[in-house]
Amino acid sequence: MRTQEPRLGERTKLASSAAKGLTGNRSTRRAVLRGTGSLALAAAAIRATTKALDSRRPLRRPPSDVSSSRRTSGTAAFATAATLESPRLAPFLLPVAAGVAAARVRSGAHSPGRVLVDVALGAGIAAATCRWWPLHRDEPADSARPKLPVPALPSGEGLVVVVNSDAGGEVPAEVELRTLLPKADVRLCEAGEDLDTVLRQAAAQVQARGGALGVVGGDGTANAAAVLAADSRLPLAVFPGGTLNHFAADLGLPTLRDTADAIEAGCGGTVDLGRITGDGTSTYFLNTFSIGVYPELVRAREARETSLGKWPALALGLLHVLADGAPIDVTLDGQPRRLWLLFAGNSRYDPPGFAPSYRPTLDDGLLDLRVVDGKHPFARTRLVAAFLTGTLSRSRVYQETTAVRLRIDGVGKTGDYTRDGEVGPACDTLVIDKRVRALTIYLPPPQ
Repeated sequence: MRTQEPRLGERTKLASSAAKGLTGNRSTRRAVLRGTGSLALAAAAIRATTKALDSRRPLRRPPSDVSSSRRTSGTAAFATAATLESPRLAPFLLPVAAGVAAARVRSGAHSPGRVLVDVALGAGIAAATCRWWPLHRDEPADSARPKLPVPALPSGEGLVVVVNSDAGGEVPAEVELRTLLPKADVRLCEAGEDLDTVLRQAAAQVQARGGALGVVGGDGTANAAAVLAADSRLPLAVFPGGTLNHFAADLGLPTLRDTADAIEAGCGGTVDLGRITGDGTSTYFLNTFSIGVYPELVRAREARETSLGKWPALALGLLHVLADGAPIDVTLDGQPRRLWLLFAGNSRYDPPGFAPSYRPTLDDGLLDLRVVDGKHPFARTRLVAAFLTGTLSRSRVYQETTAVRLRIDGVGKTGDYTRDGEVGPACDTLVIDKRVRALTIYLPPPQ
């Protein structure tokens, strides 16, 4: 009698659910996405290999053999990929993969050597995904010493924090904040209230009494508070409370408790502000600025990322926006250019390519520039081919560089630009540069 082999779907669902329940953080979500994508690739590879081999044989292989190989290689791919992304999951996922392989050997369906081949195939596919989707680093970005002292505020005494109720977070933060920092002055910006007005009132109180300004919200909310804090020379505490919270993640503050710990410990640093100047006025960005099809690419990727994983979602999004979009004509520092997109990051981003995810430092004084040229013949086809083959860094269509200043003429003809997920009004000429180490901010204590 053959031992019944574990079903791949049940094992994978169990492992991913357990992993989410154990940590529930960004690292685990990335691990599950990478694992799911690797599992799908392994299953496709087994199907393709089996079909090719069977076409050369007089008798077709029994379907049960194919199913067994898919289960073994798929489970190995999921476990390997998730462990690469989040090593803390290894004690939970690797035994599952080993159990699936051992059950197949015990069933007598195949020799141990055949099972090892399937395991190696799945693990190899998981490792190969790192070429297109580099592993994320969870450590917070480095920063310079603060220009102003960052006060330690036990129990939040002296902290005035504004909670943006429209930020888009899943869980209301007001109650948790009052528990973490019972002496903080927590102010809720209700729906319909002007966030800038509430922030200015809070900043005025901090200037009069001393302490620090805090804000709960996403990147747009943090942007508004950051400019005010920098102009008022106040230390800023950013609590993640929005939909994405890229800036807080780069600071190493993924939860409200992390920011509260930094406030009580008095740990901080200074970071750069990206600046956009046009028509005599300036706006700022904490994360990114872009023109062309890049905003549509980000939206297309995020719409598919939860179900497909980051790299497959990015590939489909790229095909979509290049098929429907059109290049723009602008002048960069006096040079006429025809571009599909221009991305500018506030400090250098990793990884290279179309999926900049995190920054190793937030105070390098540089703009991270990524440009897709539209003047070359078959630019779209060459760009997609380079992306899919992992040769984007060598493609003449795609360019990466750094700068301290960039002048863009002709923007008004291309439509609006995007900064930190918000749309800004276009004008004919924009100058992009930095206010270096302009913002003093709370950061997690050194590990």
